[in-house]
Amino acid sequence: MDHYIDITVLPDPEFPATTLMNALFAKLHRGLVDHGGQDIGVSFPEVVQGKRALGQRLRLHGNSLSLDRLMAIGWMQGMRDHVTITSVQPVPAGVQHRVVRRVQAKSSPERLRRRLMARKSIDAETARTAIPDSAAEMLELPYVEIASRSTEQRFRLFIEHLEPVPTPREGTYGNYGLSSSATIPWF
Repeated sequence: MDHYIDITVLPDPEFPATTLMNALFAKLHRGLVDHGGQDIGVSFPEVVQGKRALGQRLRLHGNSLSLDRLMAIGWMQGMRDHVTITSVQPVPAGVQHRVVRRVQAKSSPERLRRRLMARKSIDAETARTAIPDSAAEMLELPYVEIASRSTEQRFRLFIEHLEPVPTPREGTYGNYGLSSSATIPWF
């Protein structure tokens, strides 16, 4: 994690910045799948704790070779008119580090009831009593909205930036560029 690329969404009269960030992140996800590595992390440097917006800048973190390889596969097709992209840059010295991870809410009581019914062989009424509608968990985190390639359903991918720490932690990143334990440089 010694290099980075900043991708900034440009103002557009036809599309809100959140719509463009959603599209950019969806393309990045497909690019990371095609890239095949687990060595590229993502952060949102303009995120404000307590707000639900990620900002207009997405930062890719990795080593120079991996970032060059990702950018060479053409995953940005269709987005280049809507963003500015920096070249691969070295991470400044003396930076903090932080985990940027996905958080999944238990927001669908109906889905939780179906799982409970399947696991415990109980009827729908018993499941409804065990898991009332009020059990839905609502997150106050920023998110991107993307579509599943397998089910084509749209969903919110909630993203949490944990508190900065002075030392990096090694690990791998998933196909969204997020990790539950590995850090990215924060500056």
